[in-house]
Amino acid sequence: MNPQLFKRRQFLQMGIAGAGLFASGGLLHGQGEPQAVFNRLRDIGPLQEPDLDGIMLPPGFQCRVVARSGEAPAGLPGYTWHGSPDGGACFPSPDGGWVYVSNAELRGNDGGVGALRFDSRGEIVDAYPILKDTSVNCAGGATPWGTWLSCEEFDHGQVYECDPMGRSPAVVRPAMGSFKHEAAAVDLQHDCVYLTEDQPDGGFYRFVAVNGLPDLSQGRLEIASVVDHQGARHVLWRPLPDALAQRSATRWQVADYTPFKGGEGIALHRGTVYFTTKHDNRVWAYDTSSQRIEVLYDANLSSDPILSGVDNVVITPGGDVLVAEDGGDMQLVAITPELELLPLFQIVGHPRSELAGPAFDPSFSRLYISSQRGASGNRYNGGVTYEISHSGEPASS
Repeated sequence: MNPQLFKRRQFLQMGIAGAGLFASGGLLHGQGEPQAVFNRLRDIGPLQEPDLDGIMLPPGFQCRVVARSGEAPAGLPGYTWHGSPDGGACFPSPDGGWVYVSNAELRGNDGGVGALRFDSRGEIVDAYPILKDTSVNCAGGATPWGTWLSCEEFDHGQVYECDPMGRSPAVVRPAMGSFKHEAAAVDLQHDCVYLTEDQPDGGFYRFVAVNGLPDLSQGRLEIASVVDHQGARHVLWRPLPDALAQRSATRWQVADYTPFKGGEGIALHRGTVYFTTKHDNRVWAYDTSSQRIEVLYDANLSSDPILSGVDNVVITPGGDVLVAEDGGDMQLVAITPELELLPLFQIVGHPRSELAGPAFDPSFSRLYISSQRGASGNRYNGGVTYEISHSGEPASS
């Protein structure tokens, strides 16, 4: 799939079913329903004692390592897994398998994106880069047309649209703004992409594709201004005059923009955009139709503040919002639709690391996640990428 040649008419003709049913953190195959393993999480049970590798999981779940920074995944020659694995997503492949992509949050043009390709049995059959020579590729977002948006997290960072299958070169998308990008979530209904910014006074952005999605080459970048209206908070979208930030930083171009304290992960589920802000430990919910915004979780106000260091986000089909911790106690915590907090995964013994890149495979029977710097805390060769599945699911050791 060439992102440059993929035309809007082709996309609309395919329809959502033809492109693959879109889900947070990955893409579903167009047939069948998601398996129940990660459909709803309210009955998964408490975390068990850590195993010999420091992994804590609910009863009946298991974990395996699929990649280590500086090593060849599955012993395959020709490619070593990158350091500092960060944001990720899964994409179905034509043979019934899938590809997990993962950003490299490394500076000095050592960043980029790596990919692991699995066959239909869950065996790793290939590993390769899909983006090279970029910097601080932090998070990003999957698109319904099967590409990965990789976001650079520095002051004049860009968004790159990448082919997970590695058949076409990545394409930079400057119209999506030049700022300290964190993550992206695609909204097909409104022909836009929502973007977060990792600054203490960062903006919450919306890129509106002027030619309609999937064309990301041209568009209007807007920033959120939150106002009180009839007892609720609503977003007004203000256009930015200089998306490339040639004269001033994007977030300072609109006087009444609303600062968000360190924007992190973002995902869209059934018309609601969920995103996190790390400096105040909040999870936000923005309704794309009513344009109403509210705080879903605030660690300072919660009666059960087990979630801290909020970062990457992924969502189950049943609406559980999973938030990975950067620091905290290295947990992946689900916020259920009933607003309960349930830990799903925890690593003990990785005090200088963070959890990153949570993503489900297309059947929602496997969950991928990385400890960015591992037990050693080394940014370049300490990272470990895991696969979590239920013990009833076949998984290679």
